[in-house]
Amino acid sequence: MPLWAVQVSIALISFLETMLLIYLSYKGNIWEQIFRISFILEMINTVPFIITIFWPPLRNLFIPVFLNCWLAKYALENMINDLHRAIQRTQSAMFNQVLILICTLLCLVFTGTCGIQHLERAGEKLSLFKSFYFCIVTFSTVGYGDVTPKIWPSQLLVVIMICVALVVLPLQFEELVYLWMERQKSGGNYSRHRAQTEKHVVLCVSSLKIDLLMDFLNEFYAHPRLQDYYVVILCPTEMDIQVRRVLQIPLWSQRVIYLQGSALKDQDLMRAKMDNGEACFILSSRNEVDRTAADHQTILRAWAVKDFAPNCPLYVQILKPENKFHVKFADHVVCEEECKYAMLALNCVCPATSTLITLLVHTSRGQEGQESPEQWQRMYGRCSGNEVYHIRMGDSKFFMEYEGKSFTYAAFHAHKKYGVCLIGIRREENKSILLNPGPRHIMAASDTCFYINITKEENSAFIFKQEEKQKKKGFAGRGTYDGPSRLPVHSIIASMVAMDLQNTECRPANSSKLTLPAENGSSNRRPSIAPVLELADTSSLLPCDLLSDQSEDEMTQSDEEGSAVVEYVKGYPPNSPYIGSSPTLCHLLPEKAPFCCLRLDKGCKHNSFEDAKAYGFKNKLIIVSAETAGNGLYNFIVPLRAYYRSRKELNPIVLLLDNKPEHHFLEAICCFPMVYYMEGTIDNLDSLLQCGIIYADNLVVVDKESTMSAEEDYMADAKTIVNVQTMFRLFPSLSIITELTHPSNMRFMQFRAKDSYSLALSKLEKKERENGSNLAFMFRLPFAAGRVFSISMLDTLLYQSFVKDYMITITRLLLGLDTTPGSGYLCAMKITEDDLWIRTYGRLFQKLCSSSAEIPIGIYRTESHMFATSEPHDIRAQSQISINVEDCEDTKDVKEHWGIKTSHHRNSCSSDQSEHPLLRRKSMQWARRLSRKGNKHSSKTAEWISQQRLSLYRRSERQELSELVKNRMKHLGLPTTGYEDVANLTASDVMNRVNLGYLQDEMNDHQNTLSYVLINPPPDTRLELNDIVYLIRSDPLAHVANDGHSRKSSCSNKLGPCNPETRDETQL
Repeated sequence: MPLWAVQVSIALISFLETMLLIYLSYKGNIWEQIFRISFILEMINTVPFIITIFWPPLRNLFIPVFLNCWLAKYALENMINDLHRAIQRTQSAMFNQVLILICTLLCLVFTGTCGIQHLERAGEKLSLFKSFYFCIVTFSTVGYGDVTPKIWPSQLLVVIMICVALVVLPLQFEELVYLWMERQKSGGNYSRHRAQTEKHVVLCVSSLKIDLLMDFLNEFYAHPRLQDYYVVILCPTEMDIQVRRVLQIPLWSQRVIYLQGSALKDQDLMRAKMDNGEACFILSSRNEVDRTAADHQTILRAWAVKDFAPNCPLYVQILKPENKFHVKFADHVVCEEECKYAMLALNCVCPATSTLITLLVHTSRGQEGQESPEQWQRMYGRCSGNEVYHIRMGDSKFFMEYEGKSFTYAAFHAHKKYGVCLIGIRREENKSILLNPGPRHIMAASDTCFYINITKEENSAFIFKQEEKQKKKGFAGRGTYDGPSRLPVHSIIASMVAMDLQNTECRPANSSKLTLPAENGSSNRRPSIAPVLELADTSSLLPCDLLSDQSEDEMTQSDEEGSAVVEYVKGYPPNSPYIGSSPTLCHLLPEKAPFCCLRLDKGCKHNSFEDAKAYGFKNKLIIVSAETAGNGLYNFIVPLRAYYRSRKELNPIVLLLDNKPEHHFLEAICCFPMVYYMEGTIDNLDSLLQCGIIYADNLVVVDKESTMSAEEDYMADAKTIVNVQTMFRLFPSLSIITELTHPSNMRFMQFRAKDSYSLALSKLEKKERENGSNLAFMFRLPFAAGRVFSISMLDTLLYQSFVKDYMITITRLLLGLDTTPGSGYLCAMKITEDDLWIRTYGRLFQKLCSSSAEIPIGIYRTESHMFATSEPHDIRAQSQISINVEDCEDTKDVKEHWGIKTSHHRNSCSSDQSEHPLLRRKSMQWARRLSRKGNKHSSKTAEWISQQRLSLYRRSERQELSELVKNRMKHLGLPTTGYEDVANLTASDVMNRVNLGYLQDEMNDHQNTLSYVLINPPPDTRLELNDIVYLIRSDPLAHVANDGHSRKSSCSNKLGPCNPETRDETQL
């Protein structure tokens, strides 16, 4: 009776609650409420109990109260949903679905167990456990058959339960699988517990390409201390197949997490645990046609991350320089176009600067190419492992002993003893980095030293015990070499001779060589080099000469220049095309040039010049081919017009633009001397000839924005590659510097199907990539020679700044984008025959440090090389370089005949097409006259015809191209003398001038040259003729305020012959 009372009470409460809910949720359709499963179950479990109140005999009726488990399941779902709404939790779809599935399985098993146990009371009276066992075996589709229902009601219940399970469970599993797949696409979450116990960085990108991903992962995980970091990728697009395949590799699957989401959504930033991240890298999509729109997306992402996680360090990549000031709050910003154009500009005056910077900002083991049989590849690969490191001077074994001594003294002796190249310092009280502050800078223990080496000092295996013993004996700190006992590392300076403590005279003004010191009458004595002084001798330092005579460029003019030469002034450009450009002291015009005078190919009221020849430039041109005159192009001009470049060294700059430049850009460049523009394209021969390509030393081809987006990603460079190859065939002596979108396309810059050497380089590249090298493309000859690069190579600059926060600053100083007062700049000098007496790189280091306080950091070497080929010799003999186009033109008639034929073949000559029938008619008449002649002259005529035919067959490709160019020049009214000088170059002259890695089909002697960069080579490296040495020259204006006029005049009197106008290499 008490149990019945409890059951009835619960039934009444449940019934009244159900009726109330139906009334409240009634919306005009009563049948919808009545036929709900939950309402039917409530009626089955409550109405019989209520009836027993009025009809007692029904109290013995069995009521299936176990069906309340379904109502409990429904109530649990509602309770969890209410709980999630209360705590505002939105990432619970997977949890809810798993919970529903488990509850459904439990309810099915519980219902079947209770129902069968009750119904089988009329049969074998199964126990509750056996009923549970039967349900599990049945629902798992095993069906042993040892326990079976015996009576029809229980059998009917089993049939009903199986039907329900076949309908309900698949629906539940389908929903669960769908949610799981969606979660896999979106990447799920990075758990809060992991974020608090593990370190991670977030990479935000618009679209993730496999090349970008691998560059980031290889560079990021190249540092030992980052091995335990996780990388969380936040990308709005779905992961593509290639990226998914890579992220399934065990090397990456355990530490790279891909989340599909937007950085503009706080929910997605919360999923990535941005507020707990060690750093956030935001990269722009450079493959977008509209790069400004790509920058706008990057700016919004940076703002969103800064708003959500203000303490998370931001590393932002921006494309356009005018958008840089929007993200100046970021910890580190790399502007792609700024770096690109500055690097291209320096490539014109310091060969292969792009290769030098790329190798410096890549993390490498220095093991690339060490298994190669070729010496240049082993040396080039070894030196590519040099990187920039930093250490506090007081904690350094390399530099600690030079406290209180000059920077130049410390740089030379550290290089002499340990092979490290000290390039700059940073004072503790001043956060500015100074490259080569000069000998006046005295080293302090609190200084941070920046140096180039294979590995950082903490990982070096140098032994300093012998050094410490010598310190105790008082032998350390001398100004001269103390012999082999001072070399605790290895005999890297065995080839260096003893130095005499004598002054070195400055070279004459008309010399550009490293001068030999006076030998004091000793004819059989080796030349010696002055020592590097511990403290600067201000009365004999060459940089002082640079200060005292800065105005001499403009004040003194040679006789041949005359008085009509426009004088330049030094100052800061008055108009910058964008906000945030670093002010640089430059050569400027006294007055701004009118916009009409900037147009190269059209005369105006101020001058009538219409081509480059008419201007009569003294120096070779630098031509830049670009699609539009973007603000980044301003950074190409500034480094070439910087104040530290002599006026006589300034090259005219011609901008060959597809589209007309805007007014604000012309306003920015009109103050620079010898800067012109012209509308045209590089695939138009007339445009190239009009802009003076035959008078140019360098042609810079900038990747066009409109071609960056192609149906097939790697086809974006197709047009640029073909155009560059065509120009190289037309103008073989021209140095062409090309920018490509994809680094892998560099191999097509020298493509020859039957060249075995290129095939060997391709195999070497694949081998290095298999060995895990980040610089597998470095052995491609155009890249090694600095004639091609991709701006995507500089992505590693942003990644490396996470570990080396100074790398962006140092790179901008080297490229001339920033000019910190007191910091030096990058330049180059060439080794001539008169400089070979120095013999080794270590002695050159000493010579430069002791005389001009310059720090060498590397060598650009060009050497002859024999390229083996699989082509037969007799076939190659038919494609030799022609020295003179006129060789095959024996008579005037024949010359006219082939001139017309060539012009029709190329469709480039101004001759009328109507001349072709006349030519054919004359040929037929000539043939009939020959047939009517007797045998007397037949043999002689046949011999002459065969000679002419052989002359035609032997016309090389070089001759046809040369004639094509000259015909177009005649059509445009341009003199052909300049091009004939180029066309008459021999094969060796061509290759020596070009210094490319290009392979020519027309080579006569299988000889070619290759060029490569050696960063910080060993001191015993032998200098070779035509080596170009990279120097960091100290700032000539660094000590103007401190020195005063008297010191300047003193230096001027002492070193008067050293004229800055003649410093086209270096002055010693």
